[in-house]
Amino acid sequence: MITGPQIRAARSLLGIDQKTLARMAGLSVPTIQRMEANESIVGGMVDSLTRVVSALEAAGVDLIAEGATTGNGGRGVRLRQAATERPDEHPPVTHRGHE
Repeated sequence: MITGPQIRAARSLLGIDQKTLARMAGLSVPTIQRMEANESIVGGMVDSLTRVVSALEAAGVDLIAEGATTGNGGRGVRLRQAATERPDEHPPVTHRGHE
């Protein structure tokens, strides 16, 4: 699962704002704002969360889960590699169903 701070950190790494992430994920800005306001694990609609995770991963972000094998432990985010294109140039993630 992902936390609000992880979403904010991922956006920061990518240099994008909430509006851009919302477009990339095919969600509304208020949905992104609600997710980011949560200081613990983001709850709510699984489809919306899946869209955000998919959009961030497509842009080159690795989401590190609690307890994952890392140098210092804990949750986090990292870029997989230098992006060859801007994250806001990625097409929106498409899923069936509702937000």
